Amino acid sequence: MKNYPVERLIRIAISLSTEKRIDALLNLILTEAMDITRCDGGTVYIRDKETLRFFEMVTLSKGFHRIMEDDRDILPPVPLNRLHVCACAAMDHKKINIPDVYESKEYDFSGAQRYDSLNGYRTRSMLVIPMEDERGRNIGVLQLINAQDGQGRIIPFAREDEDLISALASLAAVSLNNNRLAKATQDILHSFVAVMVDAVDARSPYNANHTRSMVRYAERFLDWLDTEDVGWRFTQDERDPFLMSVWLHDIGKLVIPLEIMDKQTRLGAMEERILGRIEVARLMEQLRALKQPGQAAEAETAQEKLRQAAELIAKANTAGFLPDETIAALRAAGELPCLTAAGESVPLLRPEELEAITVRRGTLTAAERGEIERHVVYTGRLLQRMTFRDDYEPVPAWAAAHHEFLNGSGYPEHRTRESLPKQVRLLTILDIYDALTAEDRPYKPPMPAERAFSILESMRDEGKLDGEILELFHRSGAWKKD
Repeated sequence: MKNYPVERLIRIAISLSTEKRIDALLNLILTEAMDITRCDGGTVYIRDKETLRFFEMVTLSKGFHRIMEDDRDILPPVPLNRLHVCACAAMDHKKINIPDVYESKEYDFSGAQRYDSLNGYRTRSMLVIPMEDERGRNIGVLQLINAQDGQGRIIPFAREDEDLISALASLAAVSLNNNRLAKATQDILHSFVAVMVDAVDARSPYNANHTRSMVRYAERFLDWLDTEDVGWRFTQDERDPFLMSVWLHDIGKLVIPLEIMDKQTRLGAMEERILGRIEVARLMEQLRALKQPGQAAEAETAQEKLRQAAELIAKANTAGFLPDETIAALRAAGELPCLTAAGESVPLLRPEELEAITVRRGTLTAAERGEIERHVVYTGRLLQRMTFRDDYEPVPAWAAAHHEFLNGSGYPEHRTRESLPKQVRLLTILDIYDALTAEDRPYKPPMPAERAFSILESMRDEGKLDGEILELFHRSGAWKKD
């Protein structure tokens, strides 16, 4: 063993404890263990239930180096049975130091001997160290072969190597386990997000593609930033939290009444009630004409006005935009007298019905739009009840601010540019762009991309949107449909 200075060992320990990437962590423990013991080869196995999977294999003298990629096995996994020395180390929780594997009677080294014969190699000394976490659970195995002296001659592994490599292996196991736990936690979080988004989408077919489209635009845009020298890009630690805020930005819609969120027409469920009232009124006018022949002409005129009112209301109910003259005609129609089955005369439209049918653009009344707008408040409240730590801490605030504008005219808190980070500014642009171009909205047809960007640019000129980010988004082409 080399005479390793304490400072070097401390640096190795710090690196092992702070490395976040599992592949880099395992490569580090193998590289350092081989360097410490001055050995020619080594293998790192990772425990996968009842097998050991080859993660990385190195033979320096042969220039051989293979590493698992995309979870594809290098060689068939080793079953946990007593035929394999690495499996015995894992099962028995013990270090195994063999001076010459060809002379060992305790373990089956036929596989190693076959490898040697095929590759012109001679496996001699071997040190096998189980990697165990702080609770004694086996995480994997580190197997080193052919320790060498200063002249490159193969020698047995020194006993003092065992304790040092075991200590580093245990530290690596703890770090590996912590990384796995962190990844498991992150996977749970992502699974929860997927379930919540599916729940929002399942409530309404008219919102089913919105979030996924935004995520697709966002991912493409972030990928584009990585390839361009524009002075702004997301690190890996920044990327996932931002995408998480995109996934979660509309979670508050779970609380919005479905009859508002899915309102395809101005009147919604009120339309049937109004048409029924008109039908009853027309029948009553017919009866009036029969019972009172002298009022037949007046009754016929009343029926015609009711018929025209019904046509006007039906047309206005689904129109994208109502001009002043149409709104005036609707108000006049709303005051038409209607006879009820009891013979009472009531206005054709009740106040709430008149308010709904005279909405100038879209399908929502002011009160309904206010309720829809509260979805961002609900988003903030729901997400604040979850625990987002470290890089993910801003996720609730970003998600809940996607309707804020730089000039303070947004909602719900009328924040201004000083308090709106780039992540929120980008999220807002993505949300508006998809809302304008979406093909599944009940109240409007999809808008061509050129027209959508024209509207976004107008909002930029009004001081609502970040012009630099909007220009980058347009340049990126991330907004293009598949």
